[in-house]
Amino acid sequence: MTLIRQFAPADAQAVIDVILPIQQSEFGIAITLEAQPDLQDIQGFYQRGSGGFWVAESEGAVVGTIALLDIGNRQGALRKMFVAKSHRGPAHGVSARLMATLLEWCRARGIDEIYLGTTGAFLAAHRFYEKNGFTELAKSELPGAFPVMAVDTKFYVSVLR
Repeated sequence: MTLIRQFAPADAQAVIDVILPIQQSEFGIAITLEAQPDLQDIQGFYQRGSGGFWVAESEGAVVGTIALLDIGNRQGALRKMFVAKSHRGPAHGVSARLMATLLEWCRARGIDEIYLGTTGAFLAAHRFYEKNGFTELAKSELPGAFPVMAVDTKFYVSVLR
């Protein structure tokens, strides 16, 4: 059984060990740890205001992540949603449970809109976001506080109110 729980400082290296190989090896995105300062200070970057960071843990190992960055104005940015290949798909339910945890958190804290940016390469992720109520929008429609990453080419919003 996979447990979804809030990030703890002891998870820092395990989170990096899940995310970087997916970005770099699996999808060939030329991004380094140094280019992602949020991964080097998860508590300071995500776990403030209405933000949060969660990990999926299976048999003592981190196998997935999801984060919400509080961008103000009752809005959040969904970030760092990654699941190890070994735990992907409906049979495992890890992605669905991570998303459900984030959405429940948002509703409990009065977040009305969740935005996300992703790369065009994550086709399965696009289908997953759309299945979970996210609709595509143009980059020009993003709120000014949304932190666009250099690799982001596709953008979504989910309106919770």
